[in-house]
Amino acid sequence: MGDTENKYRHEWKHQINYSDLLSIRSRLRAVARPDPHAKDGKYLIRSLYFDDADDRALKEKIDGVNMREKFRIRYYDLDTSVIHLEKKSRLNGLGTKYSADINPEEAQKIVDGDIDWMLGADRPLIRELYCKMRNRGLKPKTIVDYTREPFVYGPGNVRVTLDYDIRTGLNCTDFLNSECVTIPAGNDSIILEVKWDEYLPDIIRDAVQTENVRAEAFSKYAQCRIYG
Repeated sequence: MGDTENKYRHEWKHQINYSDLLSIRSRLRAVARPDPHAKDGKYLIRSLYFDDADDRALKEKIDGVNMREKFRIRYYDLDTSVIHLEKKSRLNGLGTKYSADINPEEAQKIVDGDIDWMLGADRPLIRELYCKMRNRGLKPKTIVDYTREPFVYGPGNVRVTLDYDIRTGLNCTDFLNSECVTIPAGNDSIILEVKWDEYLPDIIRDAVQTENVRAEAFSKYAQCRIYG
């Protein structure tokens, strides 16, 4: 199993209301197609985010630091047979993601702080996380759950997602436990996210238009840290 890397891509994030969600969903269904991995047009995402004792990832996100990164592990639809370790990097307003598959045993060891094995892993991203857990004190911080409706559009390699029902595990890091209690993270935030390569086609730009909404640095991780 090797690491995968995507090139840096443009990203928009908007916080929208429920009326916007209904309108945008309807327009997207007319011009784009649902992500083929989604069941009935949506899936559940569970992520476990990492941070250090100084909450560097959280503070850099809130402060809008130009060059930043964050680590997480995640799986979909409560299926722990496929788990991804991911590093998201952002530079000059563009974002990219590095990813490596890990198995449930490896994920549980990381959660438990049993990390010596990571230094000899055959996936560079695991070794990088090991070094940052050792040298920077990076550790699992909180679980973030939400529902995602994803759409794709070929020209421009566009991906549009609608995320809602964002829930926090507070300080719980029992990542593989499907019974882990999560609670709503603050208000009922709905997030529209648009990603594309060199250009954003007008047909998608028009489909995601809303009134009086601007791009903003919303972070589901930051939203789920409001309780500590």
